[in-house]
Amino acid sequence: MNVLVIGANGQIGKMLVEQLAQEGKHQVTAMIRKPEQADALKQLGANVVMGDLEGSVNDLAEAMKDHDAVVFTAGSGGSTGADKTLLIDLDGAVKTMEAAQQQGISRYILVSAFGADQREKWSDAIKPYYVAKHYADRALFASELNYTIIRPGGLKNEPGTGKIAVGTDLKPGSISREDVARVIAASLQEEKTYRMAFDLIAGDDLVEDALGKL
Repeated sequence: MNVLVIGANGQIGKMLVEQLAQEGKHQVTAMIRKPEQADALKQLGANVVMGDLEGSVNDLAEAMKDHDAVVFTAGSGGSTGADKTLLIDLDGAVKTMEAAQQQGISRYILVSAFGADQREKWSDAIKPYYVAKHYADRALFASELNYTIIRPGGLKNEPGTGKIAVGTDLKPGSISREDVARVIAASLQEEKTYRMAFDLIAGDDLVEDALGKL
């Protein structure tokens, strides 16, 4: 497949681009907002295309042209305010869903947040972030896209183990960003993840085995 990674300049995005390029099963394109981000992603093995999540749906659809799958792992980041969280994590995500449907792209993977579906689990400190993730998830549920929603726990920068736990009622936990990228890559063509949403933390099962049990 030709896979477009939105948020490719982020930590998970870069790892995903590199993993997909090394696996060689899919062509990978990194959507970037700034031209100066291009060289580093090309060196990881990606093609690049320009796109802005605060731009129009039509422009985003143009960036998606000739792709078979979209991965949304973008985020406004912890240093921005609630306004940017709503513009990127919510409206930006929903616009990419609309753009994908406009282009006739079916496969769509969204990186959400652990417990985003359960309001009682939201942290007061970053409640706007959870609100954005919650309603982006709901927009994807309501779409005609063949979605997978991945809700990772606390993100760590340590090397991945390749062993995870997935489910819809897991106890809170953490996971390495490298393993999140692995799960995204493995989910692209794993039919057990189609039209599914699940929490993700470090665990005891190999990625392929865990996803196969969904």
